[in-house]
Amino acid sequence: MHRRTFLQRLSVTLFLLAGLVAPLHAGEPPLRFGVGLFQPDREKNDATYRPLAEFLAQRLARPVELRTVDSWEGLAKSLANGETDIALLGPWGYVLANHEAGAQAVATILYDGKPEYFAIMITHPASGISSPADLKGRTFAFGDKGSTSGYLIPLHYFMQQGIDPARHFGRVLHTSHQAIEKQVSERVLDAGADYNRNRNAMIEQGLIRAEDSKIIWTSAPLPNDAVAVNSSLANDAAFIRRLRDALADVGPALKAQPKLLPAHYTGFVATDNAFYKPIRDAGLATGKLRAR
Repeated sequence: MHRRTFLQRLSVTLFLLAGLVAPLHAGEPPLRFGVGLFQPDREKNDATYRPLAEFLAQRLARPVELRTVDSWEGLAKSLANGETDIALLGPWGYVLANHEAGAQAVATILYDGKPEYFAIMITHPASGISSPADLKGRTFAFGDKGSTSGYLIPLHYFMQQGIDPARHFGRVLHTSHQAIEKQVSERVLDAGADYNRNRNAMIEQGLIRAEDSKIIWTSAPLPNDAVAVNSSLANDAAFIRRLRDALADVGPALKAQPKLLPAHYTGFVATDNAFYKPIRDAGLATGKLRAR
């Protein structure tokens, strides 16, 4: 008798709770959360960032649909044209989306507690290359054209040195950061552009060996990846406050939920468009952005 009463009360309680929660989601479409291909493949990328999407859904009281986009350029375009609502994307991709369609940064991801990272150029230790000055006639790989460290920043450096990659290198190609690291370590490529976080992560995961590549150039500090919203959501001040609060909760929550972010990522800090000025300046200097 007591068991039946308890179950009846539990059913009523769950029904009432469902009635309280349902209106929070009613009538609101899922937020489309786009992330770049940080991991070697889409399946691993989805698995890595699904906990963050679920956390945001809980904090925002709204469904969040995770989407991995294969290229930084593609993710920037997706955010710019409204196919993506929120994106975790590289600095250059963010600047492109902001410049073209008014996307707005709301936060920056932290790596070992810092909001900055470095672009690098790498080669094999046996290549005979000691600096970018030794690259003439060699094969060189950039990342895709939406990449900060893989394209914009090294291109800016080469232009400052009076180097035209199309004429200076024996062959130029564009590929993923992971492919650049692997092909340099295997001596398929003479050299390529990457970023320190990716190289460190690939070494830690056993995807490459530290002794099979060396860094021959390091950039000035660059702002880390941005969490940005499309221009429509950027005008919703109440939503932006809720999103920033949710992202601020990620750092403390990592102690109990370490899979919310990949290794070494420690949370988010609120930022805005001004934080990405160094990337915008490089875009203007290279002619990849048109002055307005």
